[in-house]
Amino acid sequence: MAFAFSSAIRKQGLFIPFLNSVRAMSSSGGPTPPFTSLSISRPADTITHVEICRPEKRNAMNKAFWLEMVDCFNQISEDSECRVVVFSGAGKLFTSGIDLMGMASDILHPEGDDTARISWNVRNTIAKYQETFSVIEKCPKPVIVAVHGACIGGGVDLITACDIRLCTQDAWFQVKEVDIGLAADVGTLQRLPRVIGSRSLVNELAFTARKMYADEAKSCGLVSRVFPDKETMMAGALEMAGEIASKSPVAVQGTKVNLIYSRDHSVSDALNYMNTWNMSMLQTQDLMKSAQAAMEKKSLKEIVFSKL
Repeated sequence: MAFAFSSAIRKQGLFIPFLNSVRAMSSSGGPTPPFTSLSISRPADTITHVEICRPEKRNAMNKAFWLEMVDCFNQISEDSECRVVVFSGAGKLFTSGIDLMGMASDILHPEGDDTARISWNVRNTIAKYQETFSVIEKCPKPVIVAVHGACIGGGVDLITACDIRLCTQDAWFQVKEVDIGLAADVGTLQRLPRVIGSRSLVNELAFTARKMYADEAKSCGLVSRVFPDKETMMAGALEMAGEIASKSPVAVQGTKVNLIYSRDHSVSDALNYMNTWNMSMLQTQDLMKSAQAAMEKKSLKEIVFSKL
């Protein structure tokens, strides 16, 4: 249903009115139709809030979630109104990870007549699940994730694909996959080493499935800020999002694209890519507007930048 909705709104240009219609929606309002696992709201004109909204199931990631995330972030990528995304979880915790009961058929009973065909189908299934979080990285808008309580298994895959990670003092993180008999396969083992920087620590977390608490997460660089509670954290996330949204969208989105490119390429290749990128992106009115604001000692929040 989510993919059918996506196709329809893209053809009719209805996504922005759709988001505007739920602008005042609170996290307690439940999922935003047609989504069944996500709530989408607009706390400010240029900020989109996406929330995992299955609190009664501890925000476990069911089949609908894996599809709806791709649909949601593809739409956000095309939404010229949105400049920043805040991502969080409803209820008492961020997420308990994959919904094993809901996903058992895909994992334990793949289709196929022989080993080759079963393997082919399993590979395609894993690729689809990987895209659920890769789509966050591909979205040119910065994504701030706010974690409270538990962030287990697939939750770690999710947050490592985000640009800025915040958490509450009671948050804890767990690479849980080895405890259920598999190697994490949708992003943690690829992104966490780049986020933390310590191979030894990553290996320890992945091999033992031990919990990492907020203070350790802050000290190793998994998160950049720790807040006393969820309410304070969400206020901080929205304040940060507002600060980012006040900047030139050409500058911000170009920065995200080049940061990710630089992470995966040599310095020489990344500089060449940056050169090619800015030979056109420097030809923007945003540069002159920003420079003039600096000379006049004005806040960028007073400057109107065109949509991107």
